[in-house]
Amino acid sequence: MAAPDRSITKRCTCRNPDGKLVGATCPKLRRGSDKNWSPHHGTWAMQVELPPTAAGTRRQFRRSGYSLREEAVAARDAVRELLGLAGDDPDTKRAVGDLLQGLKQREPLPDRDTVARRIRAGVAVHAETTTGDYLVEWLTSRRRKISPKTYRNYDDHIRLYFAPAIGDLPLQKLRTHHLLAIFDAIDDRNAEIHEARQSADPTVRASVKGQRLVGPASQQRIKATIRKALNDAIRIHRLLEYNPAVNVELASGASPKPRLWTKAAVAKWERTGLRPSPVMVWTAEHFGIFLDYAEAAYPDLAPVYEVMGHRGLRRGEACGLPDDNVDLVHGQLGVEQQITSVGYVPVTKTVKTRAGARQVALGDDTTGSLRKYKARRSQRQLTAGAKWVASGLFFVRSDGSAWHPEQLSRIFYKIVAAAGLPPVRLHDLRHLAATLMLAAGATLKEIQETLGHANYRITADLYTSVLEELQKETANKVTKLVPRSRPKAA
Repeated sequence: MAAPDRSITKRCTCRNPDGKLVGATCPKLRRGSDKNWSPHHGTWAMQVELPPTAAGTRRQFRRSGYSLREEAVAARDAVRELLGLAGDDPDTKRAVGDLLQGLKQREPLPDRDTVARRIRAGVAVHAETTTGDYLVEWLTSRRRKISPKTYRNYDDHIRLYFAPAIGDLPLQKLRTHHLLAIFDAIDDRNAEIHEARQSADPTVRASVKGQRLVGPASQQRIKATIRKALNDAIRIHRLLEYNPAVNVELASGASPKPRLWTKAAVAKWERTGLRPSPVMVWTAEHFGIFLDYAEAAYPDLAPVYEVMGHRGLRRGEACGLPDDNVDLVHGQLGVEQQITSVGYVPVTKTVKTRAGARQVALGDDTTGSLRKYKARRSQRQLTAGAKWVASGLFFVRSDGSAWHPEQLSRIFYKIVAAAGLPPVRLHDLRHLAATLMLAAGATLKEIQETLGHANYRITADLYTSVLEELQKETANKVTKLVPRSRPKAA
């Protein structure tokens, strides 16, 4: 004979004359000759045997106060289903039991899908994972899989933006509006900085000195960090069902188009201090003035800037150019590695893409400059003797050690200011190289391969505006070649 099911019971609050509860034996609980349960007296209760504690002590989960038997049965079955999620693993079973035992009488049962996700992910089932804790664990797990620079960017984004705003929020409760609030705060701070910079009060201006605006491109990178972290929470850890970052819409982070420092643009800059675009490109005349100043003041760096401006090497590619990759007999060099700066610590690594690893042809003048530089370098190496640092690089400091990428930038801006040239970034020498090639009649495909762009579209999108300005300059020069007697149009 099967044992009676004692998981569902009915009780009331009636008491005996001595004050004790009558309990399940109260005659009012049943009615009629067939002793069916009374629908108006007492309430239903359920109980489920929980896995023993770590000490082996038995325990039960009890709930009472249900008006209908069906409600008690549904609650019992829900508890059993939660316990069933643990499978045959005794530790997980005990953890689910701990979770249930810790609930208060009226507290809802844990969400079944949430518990299942936690069990699949191998994380604790008895406490909600905060977004901050998850992001820290996620970043730690990614450390060996990403570059130091990417790791630093992720860490900065989490530390500066996400941890302060949503660090204490349970991960499963994270919604799109929480993330939008972060970017709203960034925009508000940008507005404060901009307003302070325009203030007539020098104290107010000084209060934001050195503080940078977080522009659209930077915001897109910040969004990419949280989107990647939450995608992994779905795909790998199975802690979420959907990614709230997907619906965060931001201004485009597309790079601004390069513009040429035409005579009109230079005149406006000299008059107002404003430049037409954040990305400006020198003319050939500007670059010639710069190289003359550089050769006089920093002869060991002038060849570096010359190669960057003529052949479009990135800063890190020039710093990390191996000596063995420079062939001055055939006039070419091979790009395969770069030195980048992560928190001012130089890091040597391979170039990012297959297109970035490339052979670059050198013009005769550039090859001649590099031969002169190499002769000076060899003489210094002989003079230094055992003190020479064998870095294996082509462009080196006076002792043979590598140039720090930040040093190239700092000295570049000093030369630009000393020469009185319109301002450009060091990275804009790549754009200068493309402009010079366009002016010389090179195709966009050739420029793509020389600069190491991953695809043709990047090159076309970047340099269409420069090409248009060059064509306009050419058109103006052509018209001036034709003498006219009538007055010129206004």
